[in-house]
Amino acid sequence: MNKILSVCINCWVDWTGTKQNLKDVPWLVGPYGKKEYIGGGFYKEFAEEAGLEVNDDYGGGLVSDFFEALECNDINRGKLDAAIKHFYEHTAEYKLDVWSEWYHPVKYFAHILIKTVSSGIDQLNIPLKPLETSRGISNEVIVLKDAKQKQIFACWLRRAILTNKVTYAGFYSIIKINEKPFIRVVFPLPKGSATVLLRVSVQSDGSVKLISDGKKPGGAGYYRVKVINEQVIRYKFIPLKEVIHVYSDSEKVLRTDHIFWYWGMKFLQLHYKINPIKE
Repeated sequence: MNKILSVCINCWVDWTGTKQNLKDVPWLVGPYGKKEYIGGGFYKEFAEEAGLEVNDDYGGGLVSDFFEALECNDINRGKLDAAIKHFYEHTAEYKLDVWSEWYHPVKYFAHILIKTVSSGIDQLNIPLKPLETSRGISNEVIVLKDAKQKQIFACWLRRAILTNKVTYAGFYSIIKINEKPFIRVVFPLPKGSATVLLRVSVQSDGSVKLISDGKKPGGAGYYRVKVINEQVIRYKFIPLKEVIHVYSDSEKVLRTDHIFWYWGMKFLQLHYKINPIKE
C-alpha cells in the first residue's frame, strides 16, 4: 500500500506540476531521496555524496546566525528575544516535549498517509495521537560544513522516543530570493522532496513567527518536488499554510505553537515546550 500511494503522489506531481530547470529555481535545489527509504541515516549518506563535513558535536544550531533570517527593515528586529535566538543557534542544547491535535476531515486522510507512506519510508511520522510523544522526542542536530567550514545545512533529526520512528528529518538553511531572506527546510522524500520556505517576522513582544503563506511560487510556501534528472524537476506549489510562533511564556519557558491550514481550513496543531538540557 505504501509504495502504491508513493507512486500515485509522484505521478500527480508529474501530471500537474511545473517542469523547471533547476538553475531557474535555485531555492528548490537540495537533498533529494534516491531510494524508497529515508530514515535517520540519510544525512551522512548525503554529506558523503556532496563532499560536506559532518559535525555532530554537542551544541549545533539550525542556523549559525539567526539575524541573517530577518529582513533588514524588520521594525522589531531589535526586540528579538535573546532566548529564541540562542535556541535557533544552539538547538541541540535543548530538549523538546510535543503535543499534537488533528482536525476533521483531513485527520482521516492523514492517518492513512502516515500509517502507510510515512511509516514505510521512515520520514514525517507526525504524531497521530498525543500519547505517541508522551515520552518526548529526541533532538539531534547534525551540521554539514563545506571545506571553508561554512555551515551549509543543519540536519534536524527528531524521533518519537516511544516508537523510535523518525518524526522529522529536515535540512535547514537560510536562503535569499531577490535579496529577501527565508528559512528553508527540505524534507527528503523518494525521488524528490517536500521543501518549505518560511519568512521570519519578529513580533512587538520579542517573539518570532515563521510563516509560510505564499500565494505563488518564488517565495514563502510549500513545494512538492519530483526529480526528473540532475538538471530538471517538476514541482507543485501546494496551498498549505503554516505559522510557527516561538515565544517565552510567563515563566520564561520557551514554547512553540505550530499550526497548519489547507485551503483556509486548520487541520493540525502542534505545541512544543522547549527547555535547556541541564548539565
